[in-house]
Amino acid sequence: MPGPATDLVQRLYRTPPDRFVAARDAAVAEARRAGDPDTARQLARLRRPTVAAWLVNLLAICRPDLVADLVQLATGLRAAQRELRGPRLRELSARRRAVVTALVTEARRLAAEQEGAPAAGKLPLAEVESTLNAALSDAEVAEQVRAGRLLRAASYAGFGEVPRPQLRLVTAADETPVDRVPDRGAARRARDDRAVRAERNRRRRALERELAAARTAQERAEAEVAGAAAAEREEATALAALEAELAEVERRRAATEEELGRARRARRAAERTATAARRRTGEVQAAVE
Repeated sequence: MPGPATDLVQRLYRTPPDRFVAARDAAVAEARRAGDPDTARQLARLRRPTVAAWLVNLLAICRPDLVADLVQLATGLRAAQRELRGPRLRELSARRRAVVTALVTEARRLAAEQEGAPAAGKLPLAEVESTLNAALSDAEVAEQVRAGRLLRAASYAGFGEVPRPQLRLVTAADETPVDRVPDRGAARRARDDRAVRAERNRRRRALERELAAARTAQERAEAEVAGAAAAEREEATALAALEAELAEVERRRAATEEELGRARRARRAAERTATAARRRTGEVQAAVE
């Protein structure tokens, strides 16, 4: 039974949770129209992930290289924990913090690119970090994260596997002869290899920290640009409103001045009429007397 195509499933799990059910139902309907009931049934069984699980799935689908680094680091951490290798465990633990920080930052960036995603301030990044830490400690969680079909966030109370003593029966074949001369060249090469790996890891951690800092600075700058643009739009709107009010005041001023001119002319005409009437009254009164 072939089942749904991988790219279709990945497209569904890249869809923000609020739109997942609608997108899944549309895919089911399309499969039924295409005469593929088996694929339709399998698609219908897909469940909507939480927002935190969706963010982790975005990482697995869009940045499989970073998730592969996480899985590789998880393997190294579990091995170092089992073997009780303190220096190696401390080194990997420092790298763990850098890798998890970089992944959380990348998840936030990927979410911002998805249409219909929750606002940046509402993203449950703490749950994403908890899930990534759980993947570093639990092989099963790591595999679920790598597959990109996580349904809910995971958590882990501690860190690393519970160390178990490595006990076995020592036989005569395991004993090292007393007269065996140690291979000093091999030991030196092993030390050199460890030094090279440590330096490479140190540089990688430094680059990851620099990348995380650069992305944080970029996000801060972009937020400032967005805020400044919004403020500019508000001021432009306010200016347009003031200019409209000013134009209305000018129109009313011109109309009032015109009315004032008409009233002034009417007053002067009335004064002339009153003067003529007074004069006529005087003339008539003189004639009567």
